[in-house]
Amino acid sequence: MDKKQNMLSADEALSFLLARVRPANKTEQITTAEALGRVLAERLTSAVNVPPLDNSAMDGYAVRIADLINASTRLRVTQRIPAGTVGQPLEAGQAARIFTGAPVPAGCDAVVMQEYCGVEGDTVTVSKHPKMGENIRRSGEDIAAGAEILPAGIRLRPQEMGLAASVGIATLLVYRKLKVATFFTGDEIVMPGEPLKPGQIYNSNRFVLTGLLQALGCEVVDLGIVPDDFAATVKVLETAAGADLIITSGGVSVGEEDHVKAAVEAVGKLDLWKIAIKPGKPLAFGEVGHGEEWQKVPFIGLPGNPVSAFVTFCLFVRPFILRSQGITAAAPQAFSLKADFDWLKPDKRREFLRARLHTAENGEVGVQLYPHQGSGVLTSTVWADGLVEIPEGATVRRGDTVKFLPFTGLLN
Repeated sequence: MDKKQNMLSADEALSFLLARVRPANKTEQITTAEALGRVLAERLTSAVNVPPLDNSAMDGYAVRIADLINASTRLRVTQRIPAGTVGQPLEAGQAARIFTGAPVPAGCDAVVMQEYCGVEGDTVTVSKHPKMGENIRRSGEDIAAGAEILPAGIRLRPQEMGLAASVGIATLLVYRKLKVATFFTGDEIVMPGEPLKPGQIYNSNRFVLTGLLQALGCEVVDLGIVPDDFAATVKVLETAAGADLIITSGGVSVGEEDHVKAAVEAVGKLDLWKIAIKPGKPLAFGEVGHGEEWQKVPFIGLPGNPVSAFVTFCLFVRPFILRSQGITAAAPQAFSLKADFDWLKPDKRREFLRARLHTAENGEVGVQLYPHQGSGVLTSTVWADGLVEIPEGATVRRGDTVKFLPFTGLLN
């Protein structure tokens, strides 16, 4: 990409990225019990009705409404039906003690809650006249046999696992985990626990990036810190080319000690971008691998500033990874909320401000900003609940409506 070209808008950059996704195609069969966080590779249908039989929604008494002439009518209790057993048909003048989840006996057309029943010996009286079908869950009421219960291309949460189990599905076909290789360049970065020498900083980006990848269910190949050396950078890129995706932060510029750009171009190709957003203007995309004998692996270079790396991952890398995993819905949640702040200096770039939800005394929910919005202030990402999106050239006055992107929709 021509370095003199105008900056891409956020929308243009995202479209560019998503057009270059290689959708997941490798699958594996796993047990339903180990499917948390995996991406379903095929639609699921139910072979059974749920519930399989009409059953009681309450602890109480199964009755025939025709027998309930008045509140003093006594019915003979002829059986006890706990969950997991099937009772005998009810005959005229009979009732059955029944428990939640137990199949209702033939002839029963209502279940009366035990609170409305008076028991004396082996008889029962009903103080509240039930409606037809009251407290009975019908067969197939939740799921009908043959119905689709889950579409392909979703990440499986505990509730999806439970739904699959509820229709008897013991194994699931899922996409293989996306393998993402990461490394970090810079002679100035060291790991926590090591002493800091003058001019050095701790490598926070390594922990943020690996955590973001793990939250998305990726298999992370952490190749560590690479010295500011061209040959060392080429070597680690060749190692990383065994993954499905390579992500780095920092080092993709034109400085004498920034070797990632030259190294990627030596073993592949690189498009350098400048995106019209703040924070996070610099972002790189390319491929590692030459010729037919190489597997061409996508490469994404994130900015080096911690907040810039975090924001660009959420906005661009996350949807790229989701699509690569086979997930169909990649757009984050967004809400319109009241601004509890003024933002009076418009910028030519689209801005993403760290913000926290705030509930006023009248119960109205708004958003307030972290006071320091610098691209190196990682504290702001911990304090905040999400990002406020400010369009290009826009200002905001207290009480205006703004677009809020919660972290709950950006980090998984």
